[in-house]
Amino acid sequence: MTLTGNAHEAEWSVDVVTSPAEVGGYRCDIHVSHESAHGAFAHDFQHSSVFVTEREALLEGLREGMTWIELKTSGALHV
Repeated sequence: MTLTGNAHEAEWSVDVVTSPAEVGGYRCDIHVSHESAHGAFAHDFQHSSVFVTEREALLEGLREGMTWIELKTSGALHV
């Protein structure tokens, strides 16, 4: 089974999709996007960890994506 989840507000969104890891457990792919006066920003990446359950993978993916958004909107991250 694949789990998906998202969190969003007017200017930003985080989307996560889980998938089985080759070594067992689950991975998550994360897509973050942010709109601002400086233009649109989007970034896709995979969480570096493998998780025992899909639920863990989904929640950690959302947490990681939200961290990216927080850093990007605060100006601490310039990508």
